[in-house]
Amino acid sequence: MDREQSEPAGKDQVEGGSEPAPVPVGEYAESLKRQMNALPRATITGEVTEFNRSNVQIYFQLKDERGGVRCTMWRREFEALDLPEGSVKVGSQIVATGGPDYYPGGKTASPSFSFRATDIRLSGEGDLIARLAELRKRFRAEGLTEPQKALYRPVLPRRIGVITAEGGAARQDLMVGLERRGWQGELVWGFAPVQDRKAAPIITRTLSDMAAFGDVEAIVVCRGGGSLTDLWAFCDEDLCRNVAMLAVPVVSAVGHERDVTLLDDVAAVRASTPTHAAEAVIGIDVGAARSAMPEVVARVARAGQLAVRDRISPLAALAAGPGRAIRTERTALNQRTREIRASAERGLKERVSDSTGRIQRGLLPVVARAGRSVDSDRQHVLALPASLRAQVARRLDQGERRLETERVALRAHDPQRTLERGYARVEDRAGEPVVDAPGARKAGEVKIRFADDAVDAVVGGARRRRRRQNEETEGEFEQISMEGLEESE
Repeated sequence: MDREQSEPAGKDQVEGGSEPAPVPVGEYAESLKRQMNALPRATITGEVTEFNRSNVQIYFQLKDERGGVRCTMWRREFEALDLPEGSVKVGSQIVATGGPDYYPGGKTASPSFSFRATDIRLSGEGDLIARLAELRKRFRAEGLTEPQKALYRPVLPRRIGVITAEGGAARQDLMVGLERRGWQGELVWGFAPVQDRKAAPIITRTLSDMAAFGDVEAIVVCRGGGSLTDLWAFCDEDLCRNVAMLAVPVVSAVGHERDVTLLDDVAAVRASTPTHAAEAVIGIDVGAARSAMPEVVARVARAGQLAVRDRISPLAALAAGPGRAIRTERTALNQRTREIRASAERGLKERVSDSTGRIQRGLLPVVARAGRSVDSDRQHVLALPASLRAQVARRLDQGERRLETERVALRAHDPQRTLERGYARVEDRAGEPVVDAPGARKAGEVKIRFADDAVDAVVGGARRRRRRQNEETEGEFEQISMEGLEESE
């Protein structure tokens, strides 16, 4: 320690002397604390020889063959490490990281030096235990310890996959356990190393292939016991994640009862030994079940007979129940029908009566108005004959006067009046008038109409030709003369 650091600021050195001036011990202790805290952090390892706890701190000593250091650590920081319970104890090999720390003390407290640790982990196998605890904590947080346990495991699988060392004792133990259970299914073997740094990848690949292509209903992973270092392949993170995601249940039979690996946590079942694994994967004793089958069949038959006998009467009662219910409902339905019909008839009568009353009340004004209109029309009709007679008389007089006028006009233009004055009218046989001589000669026979009568006549030579024809054919002569046509009286 140089002089500038050991002396407090503002103190003068003794002039002409080689030693520094004296300072108070408390000031020197504070300076010593600052210098120790300024030293770089270090990581040390050793064996725990003392271990004590207080409400605030953890006290322990680390020693090896060359020396030792008194160490302290805040209790909240120690508990935050979440180390396995009892892993840090007297005799444990640990690795501590921190730096030197000096406590100056006081009037009632003694000064002390210690190595203030901020991190602790187990060394050697203890370090593996810490890593295993950390992996377990992470797997639980991610929920990887539950999927396998939720898978369906058949009671009596037909094909089982086994992953183990080909020449290991675990293989023989498993076979003995399966024979003891009386199982006669098919085994699919997957031989793999179970202890070295290459074991975990090979076991992982074998598991995946067996689950994908082996058509197995369960997989057993087994090996004998050993230290945690020997079983560390079954704590491999990739292997255990693969097992947790498999759709085939995995039975872990690694180590002995006291050996617990990470594979045990994620597997569907943890078996303490390969023999126990056989009992876990085969849910029944096949031989005992086969021997008990006749008795079970007889019990089932008796139970069935008793069940049928006990249920005959209730079933008969239940069978009659629908008929009774139908009859009851039919009676109730008929009653409801009668009530509805009676109600409908009453309602219809009431509605007809109401409608009739409303119609009558509505028609009374109409009938009254119609009666008044009829009376008015009757009076008008009674008054019509006198008026009509007067109008008819007036019309008749007008008609007679108009008729007389037209009669006078007609007589003035009547050809008969002309004939009465001495004129005659010549017509042909068809009654058409002949107005000139050519027309008369052409017609030959004509009718001459006078005022009082008409006579027939023959025009020109037509009369002589007709006479000669008559004389030749009939031999007699007929005087043709004008014959008068008398008017019928």
